[in-house]
Amino acid sequence: MKILVTGAGGFIGHHLVKALKKEGHWVRGVDIKEPEFEPTAADEFELLDLRRFDCALQATRAVDRVFHLAANMGGIGFIENFKGVIVRDNTMINIHTIEAARINGVKRFLFTSSACIYPGYKQKEADVTPLKESDAYPADAEDGYGWEKLYMERTCRHYREDFGLDTRIVRFHNIFGPLGTYDGGREKAPAAMCRKIALVEDGGEIEVWGDGKQTRSFCYIDDCVEGLMRLMDSDFHDPLNLGQDRMVTIDELAYMVAAIAGKKIRLRHELNRPLGVRGRNSDNSLLRQVLKWEPQISLEEGLRVTYEWIRGELIKTGRLKA
Repeated sequence: MKILVTGAGGFIGHHLVKALKKEGHWVRGVDIKEPEFEPTAADEFELLDLRRFDCALQATRAVDRVFHLAANMGGIGFIENFKGVIVRDNTMINIHTIEAARINGVKRFLFTSSACIYPGYKQKEADVTPLKESDAYPADAEDGYGWEKLYMERTCRHYREDFGLDTRIVRFHNIFGPLGTYDGGREKAPAAMCRKIALVEDGGEIEVWGDGKQTRSFCYIDDCVEGLMRLMDSDFHDPLNLGQDRMVTIDELAYMVAAIAGKKIRLRHELNRPLGVRGRNSDNSLLRQVLKWEPQISLEEGLRVTYEWIRGELIKTGRLKA
């Protein structure tokens, strides 16, 4: 098939392009930047700003399917502090891209949503009940980022019902792995932990945001990409969780990385940092039912690969001695 991946210069998009090429598809990648750490595998890569409708029309021309990953986003520190920018940019990107896909006769359109659409009132405890897709309503999404994702989910539904565009919707739960941002303010917890622990001396101290008892589940990038391709090929059009259903505390995450690094560490908890919800976990019941599959790669295995890659990058850039 001829496939467009928007956000192909980003972490998930870059991995997805490589996987689609391995399956023999022709792939166009589109982003405002090229992949940061290695060249793209795409047949075509175009630098386009999807906030502009003419760019969205150019991006979606002559393709059968669209994996729509393009977004202005980052970890909790970013999404808590740049809500206006996120809502403005992502709403324009999303509406322009789906409308351009409709005009250009795209057959199938997959939108990548987020677990941030789930209501805050269901995530107030660390020992949280895993979130089912049906828990999204009554809505109380993460302010800014979560609301624009939820709005686009509804847009996909209406484009399918009113215009016949065959849509898919996936809700990511904390995707991590190599070739992703690990510094600069947009990185997420696993990458931040790997960087901090790689740089600290054995027996040293690292900063952890919050009291460390907040909980999350984390899904390795290879499982994420496998799930994306399986969902696109399925006949399921309602929102679907994609993540691991194993919940850990942020302190546990830090100690896992330290064990991989072979270091003993001390944790300094910073309570005045952005935290997000108290607890979040994915209910994968519907995922297993729909795709006859679920993520396979353990958190420890994924962290090991991610840590070694980040450590290698720190050595390569001179921030760490080999």
